[in-house]
Amino acid sequence: MIKLLKYLNAKECLFLFITLAFLVVQVWCNITIPDYTLKISEYLSMPDISLYWQDIVWTCVQMLFFVAGVLISSFLAQLLASIVVSGLLARIRSKIFEKVNSFSSTEINKFSIPSLITRSTNDITQLQQVYTTTLTLGLTAPLTAIFAIIKIVGLSRDYGAGNLSLVNVVSVLLLVIVITIIILLALPKFKKIQTGTDKLNMVTRENLTGLKVVRAVGAEKEQEEKFEKVNSKFAKLEFFVDKVLMLIDPSLSFVMQGTSLAIVWIVGLLAGQNPQLLLVLSAFTQYSVFIIMSFTFLSMLFMFVPRGIVSAKRINEILKTEIVLKDGNNSFDKKEQGTIEFKNVSFKYPDADEKVLENISFSIKQGQTVAFIGSTGSGKSTLINLIPRFYDCFEGEVLVDGVNVKDYTQHDLHNLIGYVPQKGVLFSGSIESNLKYGKENATDEEIKNVINISQSNFVYDLPDGLHYKVSQGGKNVSGGQKQRLSIARAIIKDPEILIFDDSFSALDYKTDKTVRKNLNKAYKDTTKVIVAQRIGTIMNADQIIVLDQGKMVGIGKHKQLLKTCQIYKEIALSQFSEEELSK
Repeated sequence: MIKLLKYLNAKECLFLFITLAFLVVQVWCNITIPDYTLKISEYLSMPDISLYWQDIVWTCVQMLFFVAGVLISSFLAQLLASIVVSGLLARIRSKIFEKVNSFSSTEINKFSIPSLITRSTNDITQLQQVYTTTLTLGLTAPLTAIFAIIKIVGLSRDYGAGNLSLVNVVSVLLLVIVITIIILLALPKFKKIQTGTDKLNMVTRENLTGLKVVRAVGAEKEQEEKFEKVNSKFAKLEFFVDKVLMLIDPSLSFVMQGTSLAIVWIVGLLAGQNPQLLLVLSAFTQYSVFIIMSFTFLSMLFMFVPRGIVSAKRINEILKTEIVLKDGNNSFDKKEQGTIEFKNVSFKYPDADEKVLENISFSIKQGQTVAFIGSTGSGKSTLINLIPRFYDCFEGEVLVDGVNVKDYTQHDLHNLIGYVPQKGVLFSGSIESNLKYGKENATDEEIKNVINISQSNFVYDLPDGLHYKVSQGGKNVSGGQKQRLSIARAIIKDPEILIFDDSFSALDYKTDKTVRKNLNKAYKDTTKVIVAQRIGTIMNADQIIVLDQGKMVGIGKHKQLLKTCQIYKEIALSQFSEEELSK
C-alpha cells in the first residue's frame, strides 16, 4: 500500500499535508468541547446562577465555535482526502491499463484475463476504501485516544478519582482482546475472497462468451452447477467474514454501556465524600466514549487494511511484472524491405515440456505470397505470431527486412506489419473509427479505397454508413463482415508485410477470391503471409509451407506439393476431387 503512494503528484502531496492539518484541528476541537461542558456544569452549580449568566452564554458560544470547527475541518479533510485518493487511484488504474497493454501473451496467460479484470476494478475499489479510511481514521483515532487519555488522567488527578481511570484501562483491554480475536479470524479469509472473485469472473465470463454453445448443447444445468459451486464457496467465505465483523457492534455497545455504568456507579459511591465528582461526570463520560470510539475505529481500520494490503499486493504484481518481450534499440541500417526469414526456429510455450515448433527455416522475398497449411494444432498460427513478435522464439532467429525482430522496438516492428486475426475484432465506436485504428489520419479517399479492396461495400447500406455505431466486440455485424473490415483496417496503413491468420475463413468462395485478387493487384509489392485451411485460398501462392506437429514437412508450389508431400495431397483431396486438382 505504501509503495503505491509514489504515484502521488506534487499537488496531491500538498493536499495530503493540508488534509492531515485539518484532521489535527478536527481532533483538537473535538477533544476541547468537554472542557466547556465542565465549565458550564461548574457555573450551574453556583448558588446564584444569575450572576454567571453572561459567562454561561459566552462559554456556550465558545463551545459552538469548536463544534463548528469540528464540522468544517472534518468536511474539508474528507473533501481533500477524496481528491487525493481519487487522483492517486486514477493514476494507478492508468498505470495498470498501460502495463497490461504492454503484456505479451505470456504475461496475460500468467495472470488470466478474469484476474486482470478483477485487479483493475475490484482491487482498485478495495484500495480506494482503505486509503480513504486510513487517511482519516488512521490519524484521528489514535490522536483522539491519546488526548482523551491525557484529559482523563488530568481530571482524575484534579478531582481525586483514580478509580475512574482504571475503568477506562479495563475497557480498552477488553476492546483490544475482542479486536485481536476478530482480526485473527478474519484476516486469512481476505486473500481467499479476492481469489474467489477472480474465479467468479472467470466462470461468468466463460459462460457469457460461450452462451450460444451452452444453449445449443443444452448445457445450462452444467454451467449453473459450475457457477453454483464457485458461488457457494465464495458466499461461505463472505458469510464467515460478515459473522466475525458483526461482533464489532455488540462488543462496542457492551463495552461502552458497561463503561458508562461503571463510571456512574463509581461516581455515585464517591460523591458523598467528594461532591465535585458530579460536576465531571458528563465530561468524564464523554472522554471515555472518545477512547472507546477511537479503539473501535482502529479496529475497523485493522479490518480494512489487511484487505487493502491483499489488493495492493495483487496490483503491485501487475506493475512489477517484468515484461518478457523487451524493445530493441533500432540501432541498425535496414538494407531490405518486405522480407521475412526464419533461421532454425524452435518454440515452446512457457512451462511447457514439448516444443510447438521445431527447427523451422525458410525465407520470403518482397512481394511474395507465402501460405502455411497443416492439420489443426500443427503450429501454423504460432509460427506467424512470431513475426510481429507476439511471442519470442525459443531457439533460432526471426528476421524482418534482414533484421532480428528483437532489435526493433515493438512499435516500429508493428508499423511494418498489417495483421488480420482469424476472429475479426471490432471495437465499440463507428466503422470509420475502427478503420482509423490502422491509420489515424486516413483520408476519405483512402477509406473508400480499402473498403472497395476488402469487399466491405456493405457499410454504405448500413444506417449512417461509415458512422454506423459498432457495438462492443462488433456483435451487430456478421463474422464475414468483421473479417472484411479487419482486412480493410490492416491494409489502410499500407504495410510492407500483410499477415492473414486464416482471415478468409468466414468469407464465401466468391468473396474470398475477389478479395485476394484485389489485394494482389493493389499490393503487388507487399509481402503476404497467409494461414488457411482452404486449398482454394492458397493454391496460387508463390510458396506453400506444410506443417505437421510443429515441423516443416513440405515446401513448394501447389502442383509440386501434390507430387512430393503426402500430407498436402491428403488435405487437397479432402476438399477437391483428383480431376479438379489435375486441372
